[in-house]
Amino acid sequence: MDKSKEAIPGPGRVSKQNKEIYLRWYLFRRRLRSSFFSIVLITNLFALGILTIGYYCREQTDTMLISPVCKALAVTASFFWIHHGQAVATPQNGGTTINGQEFPSLLNAEIHDLLEGLNSGLFTSVDLVNAYIARINEVNSTLKAVTQINPDALSIAADLDAARAAGTSHGPLHGIPILLKDSIATFDKMPNTAGSYALVGAKVPEDSTVVAKLRQAGAIILGKTNLSQWANFRSFNTSNGWSSTGGQTEGAYFPKQDPSGSSSGSGVASSLGLAAASLGTETHGSILSPAQINNLVGIKPTVGLTSRYLVVPISERQDTIGPMARTVKDAAYLLSAISGQDPKDNYTSAIPFPAVPDYVAACQLGSLAGKRIGIPRNLIPSPPPPPFQYIASTFNAALETLRQANATIIDDLYLPGQDLMNLGPYQMHVLNADFISALPTYFNLLTANPENLTDLPSLVNWTKSHGHLEHYPERDTARWESALTDTGHGNDSPYYWGNYSAQVFAAGPQGILGALKNHSLDALVLPTWWSPTMPALLGTPVVTVPLGKLPNDGSVVEERDQFGELVRSAGNQPFGISFVGEGFSEEKLIGLAYDFEQKTKVRERVEVYIKPKTELGDVVRKRLQKQAAKTDGQ
Repeated sequence: MDKSKEAIPGPGRVSKQNKEIYLRWYLFRRRLRSSFFSIVLITNLFALGILTIGYYCREQTDTMLISPVCKALAVTASFFWIHHGQAVATPQNGGTTINGQEFPSLLNAEIHDLLEGLNSGLFTSVDLVNAYIARINEVNSTLKAVTQINPDALSIAADLDAARAAGTSHGPLHGIPILLKDSIATFDKMPNTAGSYALVGAKVPEDSTVVAKLRQAGAIILGKTNLSQWANFRSFNTSNGWSSTGGQTEGAYFPKQDPSGSSSGSGVASSLGLAAASLGTETHGSILSPAQINNLVGIKPTVGLTSRYLVVPISERQDTIGPMARTVKDAAYLLSAISGQDPKDNYTSAIPFPAVPDYVAACQLGSLAGKRIGIPRNLIPSPPPPPFQYIASTFNAALETLRQANATIIDDLYLPGQDLMNLGPYQMHVLNADFISALPTYFNLLTANPENLTDLPSLVNWTKSHGHLEHYPERDTARWESALTDTGHGNDSPYYWGNYSAQVFAAGPQGILGALKNHSLDALVLPTWWSPTMPALLGTPVVTVPLGKLPNDGSVVEERDQFGELVRSAGNQPFGISFVGEGFSEEKLIGLAYDFEQKTKVRERVEVYIKPKTELGDVVRKRLQKQAAKTDGQ
C-alpha cells in the first residue's frame, strides 16, 4: 500500500457506532474525486503532450539550444503528471521518481542500489523480477540473449520478500536476480543444455556448486542465457553466440553485432540490465572477450577459486566460472558469493586462504597508489592491424591515468613465453585430451540421460544423426573430430603431460609469473583483446574493465563473420583493459580495477542502439495503482 496516502479502514473493520461516520466520509471522498475528474484528465493530457515533446527533445543531445528547453519541459511534465495522488517523473539517469522517491534505472543500476531499495521497502524482489522479465521480453526477439526464464522466479522472490519483512536475511545477495550461462546446471524446472538438443531432458542430481552458493547468498536464479554451443567447442565454422536451442545472440551496440563468446548471452543480458548480473564460464577468453565487447566488467578467476561441479566441461586445467557485471563492485559481490572450497572439485583444495576474501571490501579508491604495473609489449601486435590501432592508442593513453594514480609503470616488458607458444599448439593438445576425459565424467553424473550419451564419440554420432536439430553439416563437428584424431585418449598419457608442461612453462616462468617475480610487479596490464591466452594456459586470474569504443567517424570498416550474418567490428564497439595477476590474487586485481574504473567511468559514455523500456518504477507504479483501485473498490 502507498504509505503516502492516509489509510481508511473498511466498514468491516470499524465499530457499529462509527459505521455511519465512515460511510459519510467515504461518500464525500468519492464525490470530491468525481468533482475533480475532468480537471485531472485535462491536466494529464496536457502533461502527456509536454512529456512527449520533452522526451523527443532530450534525445537531441547534439543540439545545445534544445537541451535547456527539454529540461524545462521535463520538469513541467513531472509537476503536472498526477494519477491518484502519485507524481511520476523520469530523472536524467533513466529511472523513475514516484512521490519524490527515485528508482534506479535498471540499465545502470548497481547491486548496492538494488539492495538499498529492497531494504528500505522502496520496492520488492517481486517488483525486480517482474521488471527484468518485462525487459527480457522487450528485446529478446531481436537479441536472443536469454533462453529460459525460471518459472519459479516470482514465487522465490515472494518468499525472499516475506523473509525480509520478517527481519530475516538470507545473505548478501538477498532478493537479487541473477542470470546463468546455460552450461551451469540447476536442480529445478529449467533444463541444462549447453545449447544443444542432446541435453534437453537430461537431469542433474543437485544444483551446481556455484548455483547452490548463489542461493545460499540469497540470490534469485532468474533464468539461463544463450551461449556459443558447447562453449564454442564443437565447430570450426560456427558463430559466436549461436546454439541450436537458443538461436543467434546479437550484441546491443550496433545492429547484428557479434556478441563474442562463449558466454554471449550473459554478456548481452548484463549490459542491458536484463538482470542484476550474470555468470559466465571461461576456458580461453569466454568471459573476458564477451565482457569487453558488451561494455562490461568480467572476472576470470583463478582455476580452483570457483567450483566447476555440474558445469558442462571442456578442460579441468582451464575451466573456471566467473561474474559478468556492469561494475567492478557488482562483479565482486558475485565472486564473493560463488568462491570457496568444494570437495566435489579437488582443484578448489588449492585455495590458499581459510576464508574467502571480502572482494567487495577490496573495491577501494587509491588502490593503484604505490603499485608496480608491468606492460608486456610483445603480447601486443606491433603495428596492430586495423581497427586495433585505435585500441592500442587508447590503451597507451590510459597508462597516464595509472601514473596519475601514483602507480609505477614498468613499460616495454618482454615475455619470452610468447615466442615459445608460437612454436607449438600446446593448448589444443591439452584441451582435446581434457575434453575427451571430462565429458564422460559429466554424463555419468546425470540422473536422466534420454539420449544415452556416454562419451565424445556418442555425442558426435548423435549430433550428426540429428542434423535437422543441430544444424549439421552447415555447422560442422570438426573440433570434436580433431580432438579424437589428435589424441584419441584422455589426459592421463605422457603425450598429454608433455604438452601441458610445455604450456605451463611458457605462460608461467617464461610468461606471467616470471615477469611478476623478476620485476617485483603487482600486476600486468594489457588491452583485453590480447590478455586471455597466457592466463588461460596457466589458470591465473584476469579482471577486464571498459576502456573505450571504436570511433563512429567511418574509419572502422565493417567486418562480417563467415556466414555474413554478424558484424564482427564496427563503430561504437566497446573494448576493455585487463589487469592480470598471479594465482589467487583476485583481491588485489579487483582493487586495481575498481580504482581505474572510478577514475575513468568509461562504461556510462558508450550507448546501446537498442534497450528495454520497462523500468523498475513502472512496475512499482502499476502495483500501487492496482492497490489503490482495490482500496477504492472496497
